[in-house]
Amino acid sequence: MPEPRQTRRSATKGKVSRRDTIMDVGIALAEAGGYDNVRQREVAERAGIALGTLYKSFRSKEDILVAALERGAKDLETRLAKQPSKGRTPEARASALFATMTAGLMARPNFARAVLRAMASGEPEVAGNIASYYGRMSGLVIAALRGKGVLDDTDGAPTDAETTLSSLLLQIWFASLVGWSAGLTDEAGVASRVEGAAQLLAKALSDKPKKRDT
Repeated sequence: MPEPRQTRRSATKGKVSRRDTIMDVGIALAEAGGYDNVRQREVAERAGIALGTLYKSFRSKEDILVAALERGAKDLETRLAKQPSKGRTPEARASALFATMTAGLMARPNFARAVLRAMASGEPEVAGNIASYYGRMSGLVIAALRGKGVLDDTDGAPTDAETTLSSLLLQIWFASLVGWSAGLTDEAGVASRVEGAAQLLAKALSDKPKKRDT
């Protein structure tokens, strides 16, 4: 006999709730004591589940941390859909977006450092969440360049210039965050570097190549 629809919905809701609880515990442990403080057994105990149940959702602590970061990107999309980044120029709006993302991460500095370490771990199970996070961030940058909060089905495909600019800015942002994690700069420094890069790159991409004299 087929499983009742309501039962299937309840099971799905329960699974999502369990994943959220695990991620919340992982964030709390990371913020309390950093990357090394996130241990699978303790996460399971605090989440009130068996260790084997945890492994069905997350294969490692890196998986938990990066999944939590990706979940945060979804929340950011929801907020930006209601209130897009402001600015008179595309690069100003992109800079405002990166300032928002930086402030959001650094509101929980120990978690931010832990998730940066998790992303650089090379663990295969985090690759999917990293790719999803990067894709969401790229879409948000392109939306900001266009003066929108998020892209939708009515928007045209990104141009080569938009794709290049978003990719380069994300790389510069991540590099700046690593520098912040190492104590080489602060939140204002990260924002300033991305803003300067946005201005320079936008100008470079908009300049048309000059014709050579014959």
